[in-house]
Amino acid sequence: MIRENIRNVAIIAHVDHGKTTLVDGLLKQSGVFRENQDVAERVMDSNDIERERGITILSKNTAVMYNDIKINIIDTPGHADFGGEVERVLKMVDGVILVVDAFEGPMPQTRFVLQKALQLDLSVIVCVNKIDRADARPEAVEEEVLELLMDLDANDKQLDCPFVYASARDGVASYTPDEPGTDMKPLFETIIKSIPAPEGDENRGLQMLISTIDYNEYTGRIGVGKIDNGSIKVNQEALIVNHHDPSRKEKVKITKLYEYDGLSKVDVSTATVGS
Repeated sequence: MIRENIRNVAIIAHVDHGKTTLVDGLLKQSGVFRENQDVAERVMDSNDIERERGITILSKNTAVMYNDIKINIIDTPGHADFGGEVERVLKMVDGVILVVDAFEGPMPQTRFVLQKALQLDLSVIVCVNKIDRADARPEAVEEEVLELLMDLDANDKQLDCPFVYASARDGVASYTPDEPGTDMKPLFETIIKSIPAPEGDENRGLQMLISTIDYNEYTGRIGVGKIDNGSIKVNQEALIVNHHDPSRKEKVKITKLYEYDGLSKVDVSTATVGS
């Protein structure tokens, strides 16, 4: 089955190139926040250390609705120190948005994370951000990104990736660098068109890779991941298999199921492929 009403995408970038601000803009325009609601700057960076250092360490999950399609967005670390987590969360998605500063262009860390995405055969959207900078050089940056993709042995489909130009701070995007944006619609539309819908067999046994662990003081540890095959219900029994040592198995009972809605988790009774 193909879940046409879902897209799973990760945002990757060098530190301070604006990916968290971009996610904030998508959240605002998808109606997660009211027009006049006070939105804490860098809403995705909720961890205390992250707020203090102004960087994203733990990947955050959120979901926005656009034209009845649910877009699950993962905001990934932009620092080399957290490369292991980047690789794990990329296995939850079908494509990535590479955010690149319109002046600085692709940086060393961009290379590392992009290579991981290409090796996993993920679709790529390039978002040239901070297009409103006086020293922006979008055409040159576009060439630099394409050169980087070739250096990293991107396939023909990945080399033919779409470019979107944005000012995340102003909440606008456009299809060309000269065209003034009015909202984030060009980025939303590009995600729907360019990122494949997740697919799998809901009639097979449950297969879900736990990519990250969340914690809730009431529920305890929460495994976060994407269902590749099968489906799952509350109170169902499941088998946890150790990824590094498949002989280690543990039978568990599913007491709670959550999906992301905006920045919140919502209770659901069942989940299937792509969720």
